[in-house]
Amino acid sequence: MEAAAATTPKTTEARPAAGVPSYDEGMNVQPRMVLLVEDEETITVPLTEALAREGFRTETAGTLAAGLEIARRQRPDLVLLDVMLPDGSGFDLLRELRDGERMPVIMLTARGDEADRVLGLELGADDYVVKPFSARELVARIRAVLRRTSAASTPAAAGPQQIGGLELDPSARTVTLDGAPLELTRKEFDLLALLMGQAGTVVSRERLIDEVWDVNWFGSTKTLDVHVSGLRKKLGDDSSDPRYLHTVRGVGFRFASSVEPDAP
Repeated sequence: MEAAAATTPKTTEARPAAGVPSYDEGMNVQPRMVLLVEDEETITVPLTEALAREGFRTETAGTLAAGLEIARRQRPDLVLLDVMLPDGSGFDLLRELRDGERMPVIMLTARGDEADRVLGLELGADDYVVKPFSARELVARIRAVLRRTSAASTPAAAGPQQIGGLELDPSARTVTLDGAPLELTRKEFDLLALLMGQAGTVVSRERLIDEVWDVNWFGSTKTLDVHVSGLRKKLGDDSSDPRYLHTVRGVGFRFASSVEPDAP
């Protein structure tokens, strides 16, 4: 691909959702980065703002050359790629990205011809969105693609999981705490299984909503907080000083990888 005058990339930082309670401090977790390769400011400005509201960090590039340079240097979690760009076709950049390490790509275009959609998908695009589109729908598609790629690269937890006195068996869908069975709702069980499967690492609120509820869930995220509160009560956890389920302000939740026994 010929080098072209690269436009100055712009970064939009994710803003933590207002009103998220803080129980634990000191965790520094980077939000997922989306690279937007698009030259129309009427699209880039509102879209980067919408992505920031949804917890994503964005980089923008107005040319193929700038997009390729950012992709190689920063390794974004996902690329939103316009087909028509000043220095060529987005399909060329898609080919470049597919020659290297796997990187999820959603194509953006005003051209809705079936041939273009087929070409993009055959070249390895993960999804294809025709302009005009709503930011809400695009965010749902981004989360769906990230969920698929994350599931493909993350092996499922094998067999029962045990942390301290808590044991979860995913195949039997049973949970015991200090040998006593816990009665959990379906969502509480799915939430606990995901958190325990990622014990020691922070799981974002967005991922929990996507995987436990639905990638197209447009209800209140307070539903997540209600289920977390219910889990804490059943685990006997104090939200101000939890043993198992920790809250990371503005990001999500972290399940303890080990638990100290209670003092006699």
